Amino acid sequence: GAQMPLGYWDPLGLLKDADQETFDLYRNIETKHGRVAMLAILGHIVTTKGDRLPGDIAYGVPFSSIKSGLAAFETVPVGGLVQMIIFVGLLEMGYETRKEEIEKVHLEKSKWNDATIRKKKAIELNNGRAAMMGILGLMVHEKIDNNPYILNSMLGAPVSFN
Repeated sequence: GAQMPLGYWDPLGLLKDADQETFDLYRNIETKHGRVAMLAILGHIVTTKGDRLPGDIAYGVPFSSIKSGLAAFETVPVGGLVQMIIFVGLLEMGYETRKEEIEKVHLEKSKWNDATIRKKKAIELNNGRAAMMGILGLMVHEKIDNNPYILNSMLGAPVSFN
């Protein structure tokens, strides 16, 4: 469970008396949260830039009218939220039923050796951890003063947001 650069880190003691199965479950959950956070960061940046999908998220409500960041929850109609929840749920169900097969095929096609696979998984885990902290920072700054890209402002290149 040790992961560079922190080594073994369990500040809440969640794994103090855990077996291998519990550790694997938590690592799986951490990896999934990291992947979602990486997508959240990308989505935040892309929508702040102004890019939107064509068409409507719900009848009569174009994607272009939806705000960026957490403010999207104020402008997305209930029908749009339901669609997104169902879509993500279907993706999740489909992935979970074929997860091992998908990973096996991906790794076989990559032709990586075991050392490279371990290195790539460690990179993904660290990038996911960074993304979780990054999206948390964007959300906190958005709620504090509606300026999630505060660093840009401090460096003289402010980003207009909502």
